Amino acid sequence: MHTCDLNVSINKLSKIEGHADLDVVIKDGKVVDVDLRVMENLRFFEEAVKGQSALAVPTLVSRICGTCSIAHLTACTEAVEKTLGIKITEQTSVLRKLTMHSLMIRDHALHLYFFVAPDLFGVDSALDIPEEHKELIHQALHVKEAGNNLSTLVAGRSVHATYEMVGGFSHVPEKEKIAPTIEELRSIRPMVLDLCEIFYKCDWELKRKTNFVALVTDDFSYLEGKIKSTTGAVIEEKNYWDHLHKVIIPYSQASGFEFEGEEFMVGSLARLNLNKDAMHADTKRDAAKYLAVFPSDNIYHNNLAQAVEILHSIDHSIELLQKYDFKKEEIVKPTVMDGEGVGVIEAPRGTLYYWLGVNGGKVRYANLIIPTAQNLVNMREDVRQAVTNLCALDDDRTVLENKIRKEMEKMIRAYDPCMSCASHFLKINWK
Repeated sequence: MHTCDLNVSINKLSKIEGHADLDVVIKDGKVVDVDLRVMENLRFFEEAVKGQSALAVPTLVSRICGTCSIAHLTACTEAVEKTLGIKITEQTSVLRKLTMHSLMIRDHALHLYFFVAPDLFGVDSALDIPEEHKELIHQALHVKEAGNNLSTLVAGRSVHATYEMVGGFSHVPEKEKIAPTIEELRSIRPMVLDLCEIFYKCDWELKRKTNFVALVTDDFSYLEGKIKSTTGAVIEEKNYWDHLHKVIIPYSQASGFEFEGEEFMVGSLARLNLNKDAMHADTKRDAAKYLAVFPSDNIYHNNLAQAVEILHSIDHSIELLQKYDFKKEEIVKPTVMDGEGVGVIEAPRGTLYYWLGVNGGKVRYANLIIPTAQNLVNMREDVRQAVTNLCALDDDRTVLENKIRKEMEKMIRAYDPCMSCASHFLKINWK
């Protein structure tokens, strides 16, 4: 075991969404400080939406992030509808599920193929993956394209979707485009099973007991359910704020959160740990070997969980596209223009909360809780554990420092964090 003093600073963690730095201080071989700093510029979305029309706010907040735009649009739309007494139709519910599935396919594909896969081959970029494995990049482009095309069919665009709105969808999928979309989804299924096998065989491991929290839904559709935790909590969506506690991280541009006083993790690993039995029957049949891995305390299994979720989103999307005869519907109008409501969905990186207060159709109050912000405290403790494990090895100082730099980036990357979404917390008292 090392007895050295060592300060390790990583400026701009690579291959994640947004910007973050990491400082680790080791004294006498023991980790004494871990500072994970979100370094995005301060953002003021909770203040910026005040006074805006509630019906327009979902489109505004979708600009929080290009990668997560559909997630913000959908969660905020749900919050507005619950605030203004809007009951959506069954068809709108189906179209929202398809929209979320399209987001999961393209977003997880980006993370796994382009951010994580280079680590599997010991290279910095997907472009540097050895020639004999270049087919993986071709598969990556096919999978991501299929997710983008499903988004375009259902929601209008893959980023900043235009069809989804408060009370319904302004457009329904054209019948002549549904069959080709189903065929394309079927064509990428073998590629995604290959991706599952890659991360099933991956031997990366960091186990640490923690609590997992997710919105648990009957059909694993990421929409409407109850918030559950591996410690046994079962919470109605509207009561989420009674269980989440903000943690100020003074050196970071984003605050963290605890769930009932303890650090916790949200995201694909949490969803698989809590709700794998709700996955599509075809997914459970063909991915049984991979699903048997869960529940798991190994953070790196978040990569495998994302791969399995891509498969589920493909299978559920095919079923929904085959089953429903989509027809033009009128947008459901508000019944009241005052009130409060909560929208909760499962975004690719975890549970996303929107709480709005509306007076006279204008937003009076907004509270947004972003998945990556919820994971920050857990992420910091995983870094502490991982560095402690490395310090226990008998490496010389240079080797130890290099291992810390490499392994910490890889471990944080496994969370698939979106620092851009997380850095919006600041509350300002204007004078």
